Amino acid sequence: MTADLSPIDTAKYVAAYRAADMVENGMRVGLGTGSTAAWLVRRLGERVQQEGLRIKGVPTSTRTAQLAREVGIEVVSLDQAGWLDLTIDGADEFDGDLNLIKGGGGAHLQEKIVATASDQMVVIADAGKEVETLGAFPLPVEVIPFGWQTTRTLIEEVLDTMDVLGTNSALRMNGEAPFVTDEGNHILDLHLQRIGNARQMALVLNQVPGVVENGLFVDICDKVVVGYGDGRVELRDINAGTVELDQFLGGAKDNLFSDFSD
Repeated sequence: MTADLSPIDTAKYVAAYRAADMVENGMRVGLGTGSTAAWLVRRLGERVQQEGLRIKGVPTSTRTAQLAREVGIEVVSLDQAGWLDLTIDGADEFDGDLNLIKGGGGAHLQEKIVATASDQMVVIADAGKEVETLGAFPLPVEVIPFGWQTTRTLIEEVLDTMDVLGTNSALRMNGEAPFVTDEGNHILDLHLQRIGNARQMALVLNQVPGVVENGLFVDICDKVVVGYGDGRVELRDINAGTVELDQFLGGAKDNLFSDFSD
């Protein structure tokens, strides 16, 4: 039960559970990566087993693909699906316009491809992920390994011309070795503190040679489901301009990816 969870896990769980109700029979669904998305995948698996829900899931990482198969969701590639009805994913930060920073789990390249190949993107997050201005969470930038230090220098030169409070960058590590994405690339985490113009930043970064993709999701998210530690759930629709607030009660299971960021 949610009573057995910490407030932060309760918030993640209720947001994921509420978003899972948006999934209907026959849908092709993008499945996000991270701790909150893991709750979603488990809940969809429950619906598959208990309700006979029939969906095709397109995972955004090998971790999510493994979990989806374990809980009984049919997994297909994006090329096999063609186009998606819905993508549900977490976020490391979101602002009032539903612009996001993603990539704390290192999967933002696949996540962005899947999200933009969907009729609708829904973000699930605990209330602590909402910010007035993006940038407190380090912005991930995926870069190819060849010449990554040159790419880093070029990025830092670009940052000197942008509306940010910090320009430091760090190669993401996995123990003693660089972190490697599912595509075999590295990630530079940009410690910007504040991003004054997210749209401009996203466009400029992707022009730097060696950059594959950045973790800014601008004008991609349509709805956000916000969970609170007391079990409340808030659904915000940026297109309709509506806000719905519910009190949620339900059961929960262990989170397989509790050590991953969204």
